[in-house]
Amino acid sequence: MKVVALAAAALLLATACTPGSETPEGGASAPSTVKTDAASLGDVSLTVWDQEVRGGQAAQMAELIKQFEAKYPNIKIKRVSRSFDDLKTQLRLALTGNDAPDVVQANNGRSDMGEFVKAGQLVPLDEWAKAYDWGSRYPASVMQYSRYSADGKTFGEGNLYGLPQVGEVVGLYYNKDKLSKLGIQPPTTWAEFEDALAKAKAGGELPMQLGNLDKWPAIHVFGTVQDKTTPADQITTLAFGRPGASWKTPENTKAAENLVSWVDKGYFNNGFNGQGYDPAWQDFGKGNGVFLIAGTWLQADLQKALGAKVGFMLPPGTDASAKPVITGGTGLPFAMTNKAKNKDAAAAYINFITSPDAMKVLTATGNLPIADTGQQQAPAGLAKDVFAAFGTAVDQEGLVPYLDYATPTMYDTLGAALQDLMAKKATPQQFVDKLEADYSKFAGK
Repeated sequence: MKVVALAAAALLLATACTPGSETPEGGASAPSTVKTDAASLGDVSLTVWDQEVRGGQAAQMAELIKQFEAKYPNIKIKRVSRSFDDLKTQLRLALTGNDAPDVVQANNGRSDMGEFVKAGQLVPLDEWAKAYDWGSRYPASVMQYSRYSADGKTFGEGNLYGLPQVGEVVGLYYNKDKLSKLGIQPPTTWAEFEDALAKAKAGGELPMQLGNLDKWPAIHVFGTVQDKTTPADQITTLAFGRPGASWKTPENTKAAENLVSWVDKGYFNNGFNGQGYDPAWQDFGKGNGVFLIAGTWLQADLQKALGAKVGFMLPPGTDASAKPVITGGTGLPFAMTNKAKNKDAAAAYINFITSPDAMKVLTATGNLPIADTGQQQAPAGLAKDVFAAFGTAVDQEGLVPYLDYATPTMYDTLGAALQDLMAKKATPQQFVDKLEADYSKFAGK
């Protein structure tokens, strides 16, 4: 799967194309013609909801809005920024009201974007994609993460409902100073990684930070373990919610057993199920913990907190030469709601914040641009580690989707099941049984 996009710039066309997007009964649809000359649209006010609340994320968004309004003084942006969890909670209600935002960041998964598509609350972007030539910079392997059939049933195919700014991989942040004091080299195999956790514990250090109060962080930790036990094609089938795979396999059960063994060995901080995600990574940024399993979106904040002390790497394979299997893909895509009062202006905003120049701003503010990645000059230090890791994952076609994408209810099912598993309230077998019930009910056998 090739995620690094081509370096062609977006075309600016005055008008666009003929209709062609499939539309759900009574749902949203794109107009038969679109306008890409944003300066000619008259005075427009756009309300935009995003979850770019952390340091580098917030900085890039503020800068891009400033540049957009300078280029198009006729369009004013009213930005509402919420945490991932708050946005997820409030967006569903907002889209049913009369004051829905024009542009939103919507989680790709079936429980969010899939349901919004099914309800006709998002507008297909295919006509603007043609007009702006997004396909020259965003290959099919990226766009599939924002594609749904018009009825919301099929994920990864159909209409385009969003465009992401950033690429993501879930990997290992590590404290270089602590590894050095423990006499440990950055691990090159999974066995070396688990040995490093054991040595950190024996040396009086906290092996790994985790804040799982929000439930979803453990999804990333489990996915990292699962990537080492389960074939990539099975993970992809499960994550896209398609028939043909099963949670009730020896490989998935082994992954659950492995995760429980980390709890039993004391590799996580005490009370991890009751600690929030942000306090956990912030504690790691204060020097507490040797490892942190988290996504590349924390790059700017951890660089600021730890400087040269922090490194990032892909979770190692079973041996040093193994092809990577890595949880990741795209950041939350920006989508247009069916309540957008000026859809051409909304599309112009999405185009601007994902343009080649925007990718430069993302790089400068410590983010990982998903398009034109190879054209960017990553700063030395953590950013260089992150860019290299992402490049390796995509060049070797090692990315597998996030597991909560699978069904409309999998986000809640998996998050709760992992809390129970790690609290020893459910066995590994009960854990996979619960996931299988959710998956098979939706995808069938």
